[in-house]
Amino acid sequence: MLHRHILHNGAIHEVSDPVLSPGQTGLLSGWGVFTTLRVADGVLFAFERHWARIRRDAAAFHIPIPDDTGEVRRKLLELVEANQAHNATLRLAIVRNGPGMWADPSVGRPSDLIALTADSKEWGDGVKLAYVRDARHAACPFAGTKILSWAMNLTWLESVQSRGFDEAILLNERGEVAECTSANIFVANGSQVWTPPLSSGCLPGITREVLLGDIHLPGIKIGEKALMPADLESADEVFITSTTRDLLPVVQIEEKKVGRSERARQTLERAFSEFVKRYVAERKKKGSK
Repeated sequence: MLHRHILHNGAIHEVSDPVLSPGQTGLLSGWGVFTTLRVADGVLFAFERHWARIRRDAAAFHIPIPDDTGEVRRKLLELVEANQAHNATLRLAIVRNGPGMWADPSVGRPSDLIALTADSKEWGDGVKLAYVRDARHAACPFAGTKILSWAMNLTWLESVQSRGFDEAILLNERGEVAECTSANIFVANGSQVWTPPLSSGCLPGITREVLLGDIHLPGIKIGEKALMPADLESADEVFITSTTRDLLPVVQIEEKKVGRSERARQTLERAFSEFVKRYVAERKKKGSK
């Protein structure tokens, strides 16, 4: 459920306040970037990683963003306090204003920063996935960017949900597995765990990044490898990852039940949970959230 207050360009507003203009180019064209953060015990988990990704994506799309990262963090924490959203989900978006024939000259800002919080979603014990072919163009220079033009993802998600599935597996132009509409995907065979490389067209998810770069467990190898649908269907385990899901097991792909060993996923999930706890404890100790 969406919470009562939002952040708009540094000021806290009621969610019903008329703060946006219909002539903002970014709203009409989806010209903007966004990220979804976890708020854990009042701490913005992995904020630095999220902001670094926003910075990269904004540069690719010529979207001006605030220079003062510390001030952005402080304002987001003000929103968290205003909504008492100490354990919640936070959406941060930066919307470009102009140019274009529909631009509103009265706005006077190169971009708007908007943030809102909501209750975290319960995803259940596992997900059923269905394929969508040619849904990612891995060769596109904008592949892997997280932008406001999200309608295709939402349409694909709605389509597979109408068939009784929970999420879509998006395949690229080569038939390789790229990602889901809002999650990365992993397979495990014994102690080897693989996820598609960015060259397959997937988004560099923050949970994915932590698993690949910060989780080091004896006896488990985590890496990137191009995956085909057959690799998912024959794996010991399949799971998806995202800021709101952590590591969520896959129980079915199309009409086929998939491996449910869960040994690698559960081990990694415990390690990831400990990583989050350490991050939160360190930020609280330093007084920087």
